[in-house]
Amino acid sequence: MIQLHLWNRLFVFIRDMFGNILHTFRRYDWLLTIVVFILVSIGLAAIYSVDLSKGSSLIYFPKQLFALCLGSVILFTFGALHKTRYESVARFSYIVGLVLLVAVLFFGQEIRGTTGWFRFGGFSFQPAEFAKLTLVLLLGWWISKQGRRFDTWEFVASSTIATGLYVGLIMLQPDLGSASILLGIWFGLLLLTGIKKRYIFSFLLIGVCAAVFAWFFLLQGYQKERLATFMDPQRDPLGSGYNVTQSIIAIGSGGFFGRGLGFGSQSQLHFLPEAQTDFIIAVIGEELGFVGLSSVFVLYTILIWRLIHIASIVKDDFSSYTILGVALIFLIQVCINVGGATGLLPVTGVTLPFVSYGGSSLMMNFFLLSITISINASHKKIYQ
Repeated sequence: MIQLHLWNRLFVFIRDMFGNILHTFRRYDWLLTIVVFILVSIGLAAIYSVDLSKGSSLIYFPKQLFALCLGSVILFTFGALHKTRYESVARFSYIVGLVLLVAVLFFGQEIRGTTGWFRFGGFSFQPAEFAKLTLVLLLGWWISKQGRRFDTWEFVASSTIATGLYVGLIMLQPDLGSASILLGIWFGLLLLTGIKKRYIFSFLLIGVCAAVFAWFFLLQGYQKERLATFMDPQRDPLGSGYNVTQSIIAIGSGGFFGRGLGFGSQSQLHFLPEAQTDFIIAVIGEELGFVGLSSVFVLYTILIWRLIHIASIVKDDFSSYTILGVALIFLIQVCINVGGATGLLPVTGVTLPFVSYGGSSLMMNFFLLSITISINASHKKIYQ
């Protein structure tokens, strides 16, 4: 009897899970999904092109394709959950993020001067990517508990401490790019809640002081060199300024239609370092030209617009601010990556969402998208 009861419970669980998935499909945001998969396809094409320059065997493309398969499972599985599931695990997921960020400092692997990855066989996981997701959930949950009293000092202080713990641990790695994204998420959401101006000026003053402190005590030599090169790109054109110079040359040489996939001289002849990650937009610009770059920016515009639209129509603060946090993540990453590749911002190692090579980054971006789809589907279920 006990065994039969367990089988019945398992059957009910599987039936409910598939029922939720089918129910979600009927209310699925296919525009959002299609836009993202087109971006991923462009990224895969660019990564494949970079792989061709490495030799006969492919290095990055198979791993990215595997990450895409896992990301797709994440998208359609976790997108079928009800949004209350995410709301209920917001605090727990934040604590898990803290544990991972502490653990990676002791047990992580150093890559390009940053101790920020766990290595499992041939794959790696970056806890900073998970931290972006959990911070958005926590801030969305915390904002929803304020009863729209966003002017209270307790709300501002608690959100600052929660974000500061993440940022501090990430700067110990050190990872300036991820820390900047987390600060952007937090500050952007605070601005969207309409906090008092005196808080904003206080944070700006604290930010200046923190930047001075980081320059003297936290940043590594190569990170200082990147910032100095940003201020004066021609100070060392063959050294620290080489990457950005080659990126700008690659983008400019693409013309209107580009040189064609696999025919970009800068990327194929290895003039462009980290072409599959930091400078993937330069590969697209050189090989697909102005048409390719414009297509990418149009797709990102649709993605951000769609997220903002969904945030504006949902009926509760957790849903709205969580989706706005997701939009901020994508927007900030696009601005930092493209700005770094074009010399408008310092190069900080931030990937281009859904396009750059990076398994943990791609899967976490799909996870963020699944949260948005879950919230949107849950909203439609209630109000339609």
